[in-house]
Formats: sequence, structure tokens, C-alpha cells
Amino acid sequence: MKPYWTGVFPALTTQLKKDQSLDLPATAQHIETLISSGVSGLIMCGSLGENQTLEPEEKRAVVRCAVETSRGRVPVLSGVAESSTAAAIRYVRDVEKLGALGVMLMPPMSYKGDSRETVAYFRAVARGGGLPIMIYNNPISYANDITPALFAELANEKKFVALKESSGDPRRITELHNTIGGRYAIFTGVDDLMLEASILGIDGWVAGSGISFPKENQYLWELTRAGEWEKAREIYRWTQPLMKLDTHLHFVQYIKLLVQEAGLGAEWVREPRLTITGDERKRVLQIIRTSFENRPKIPKRKVN
Repeated sequence: MKPYWTGVFPALTTQLKKDQSLDLPATAQHIETLISSGVSGLIMCGSLGENQTLEPEEKRAVVRCAVETSRGRVPVLSGVAESSTAAAIRYVRDVEKLGALGVMLMPPMSYKGDSRETVAYFRAVARGGGLPIMIYNNPISYANDITPALFAELANEKKFVALKESSGDPRRITELHNTIGGRYAIFTGVDDLMLEASILGIDGWVAGSGISFPKENQYLWELTRAGEWEKAREIYRWTQPLMKLDTHLHFVQYIKLLVQEAGLGAEWVREPRLTITGDERKRVLQIIRTSFENRPKIPKRKVN
């Protein structure tokens, strides 16, 4: 079965002004930079996009901005993190009208259901909207674990076309292959397991920290597709300190600070999050600046 989506689908930040209002021009500018780097798609309003702290109309405005900016060059997906099944269905229908070509569906955020309820939720959202769906499995952050067995149970729903595996256990990639074969496009969602996941066999990567160094991020992906593992290891070792910023409680603040240091946006976040300060800020800035000082030279990307 040919995967529905493949390649690098970065999860973008939602750019904000200091007063916490949306900065859509800054978001659009970042989108242009990412498209120029060669990404295969865009994911707006995910966890990194601060979905749960955006107002309903703000989420829709961000998706509209992405669709208008991309102009059909790459598919735009939106994260779905609503608290009720009805709200999730309504949101999927709305972003479809706005021109999104898919959604990344997270489990319900305010209720940790059992496996029966989780499966029922996913099926209801799939049947209530018209878009193809990437299911997001992140049991570390969202308490619900979509196991390979549950993915097999959901396999008869055609709108489920991809899955984002973020359990933190690279063994899951092989377990998924053994359980569901080529039924879904498998994306890794843990930045600093990307190379391990690539060796085990994935179709795509929902990249987080790499939105701040998109050229190197895309080059790393292309090296894994070509099986050039020695070169891939070299780039991966450079990216690893930056990628680890994506696996922390303050990952949104860290990556927004990384984006700011790269000159691609600002660090302002939506409360209750606050920008980091003190020793924590100094430590993260040291990681970022040391990495950027040692930035590897990569060949210019060929534009088809």
C-alpha cells in the first residue's frame, strides 16, 4: 500500500506578539522558510503550536493563514485537541472548509478514557468529518497509549491514513510493522529518536526542533532516504543537543527560544506558559548558541 503522506511534516509554533495576540505575518514568514527548505507538509496547531491555549477562532485563523501562505505547494494539516467528540468533529469540518488537507488527531485532552472509549472517539471523529487523519500516539504526554493492537483494530477505517508514533520506545516501530504491515504511513514524532526510527523503517517525520534549522533538518532526512548512514550520523550528532529540547516539559518555550535565536520568529508563549528565565534560560541558550557556532556545512539542496 502506498503511504498517503511521506517526508518531513514539521510541527510549527504559533507565532505570538508580546501581548500574546496572534502574529500571523510572522507565522507566514516561517512557513515560507520551511517550504523553501523542502518539507513535504505542514502541521499547524499541534502541541508545539499551543493548540490547547488558543481560542477556537484563533486556531481557525492560524489554519487559514497556513493554507493561504502555502498556496497548495504542500498539504496543510491541523492538530485536533478538542475536549469533546462533538467539538472535534466540528473542528475537522471547519478546517476542511478552510482548505486543510488533513488533521493530526490527538486523544481527548480532558479525559483519560479506556481503550474502548479511545477507539470509539477516533472512529466518531473519522466518520464525522471528511479529511484524512494522522493519529497521534503520545502516551507520555497524553496518558492514552494507542498500541499496535489498537491500530490494527482501527485499520478498517479508511480515513486513518497515518500515525505519529511518539511513545519514546523505538521498538514500537518494528512492532507496528509486524502488526499492521503497510496499512498506515508511519511517522516518528520524537526528534532525538529520528535516526533510530529511520533505520527501523518509517515513512515520515513530524519534526519539532528542526523548524529552527530547516535546511540541516531536511538534509538529515534525505540522507536517511538515501541510506547514507555515515553522513546521517554526523548531522544527527550535531542536531542531538537541539533535538533534546523537544523532549522536556518546557519544550514549547525551548523551541520558541530556539526559533528566536535562529532569526525565524519570537519566543512569546501563551499563558499559563511563561518564557524561561534565570539559570534555565542560560543553560538552554548555551546549548543553542554552542550548536549554532558549530553548524555543519551542507550541500545546497537541489530544487526540482
